[in-house]
Amino acid sequence: MQIAFTKMHGIGNSYIYLDLFQHDYKEDIFCELAQKMANIHTGIGSDGLIIIQPSKIADCGMRVFNKDGSEGTNCGNGLRCVAKYIFERHIVRQELITIETKSGIMLAQVVVQDNRVIEVIVDMGKPLLLRKDIPMLGNPNELVINEIFPLPQQSLLVTALFLGNPNTVVFVNAIEQAPLRTLGGIIANDMRFPYRCNVEFVEVVHEKALKCCVWERGSGITEACGTGACAAVVAAILNGFCQKEEEIVVQLRGGDLVIRWADNDHIWMRGPAEFIADGIYEFLS
Repeated sequence: MQIAFTKMHGIGNSYIYLDLFQHDYKEDIFCELAQKMANIHTGIGSDGLIIIQPSKIADCGMRVFNKDGSEGTNCGNGLRCVAKYIFERHIVRQELITIETKSGIMLAQVVVQDNRVIEVIVDMGKPLLLRKDIPMLGNPNELVINEIFPLPQQSLLVTALFLGNPNTVVFVNAIEQAPLRTLGGIIANDMRFPYRCNVEFVEVVHEKALKCCVWERGSGITEACGTGACAAVVAAILNGFCQKEEEIVVQLRGGDLVIRWADNDHIWMRGPAEFIADGIYEFLS
């Protein structure tokens, strides 16, 4: 079967996109397709697969499949790429776009210059802070802020929340020394998180800048993570390092995102989205 695809990235967080407005692909292939296409050695290579599809309640729908075939609930960098795609491919022509995800309807505003989307601003909604909403085992009505998190060899202090995905944030003195490779996957797959979680190691540069590296559930280490950057800012504010209503620059491996936690509790994310290529993939199930 021939699969028409587009590859895009948001500050290095790359996904393969399938357009179900133009093509008819059966849902039962998506998990296997994500694993095969995302493979850097035998496929196209990406952090996963994103489906762009019609929606009855929004301008379009978006489904996210990680490189291991599991389905995610949202993707911040993916949202910006989807907004750019449907605007530039004339699926919609208004600059305010609604996108249906498994974690709700997201509002995106495209910034257009010479008919090209140069930046996308996304309302990521409100973070959920109670343990039951993350979800994380323990007292369901507690907050998880700077909590001791025992591991076999050491204990960490973590702040956890749900924002599009479950996220666990660990503050470090220097991002270069963050134990991302050794502990990222262990925390992400810990039994205390029934649906696994993204893990962000964060260095506070100053009150308006953070450095962040990410282990994404289902994908591993990625160049960037939009929901993770948002979670890093929320955690920094909850721990007193930053302030609400300030634009905070989150420096990730692939580039920078600008995040603001507004007084109405909504999180706003601003950043670029870029096309890489269109192509045809020969899918042999």
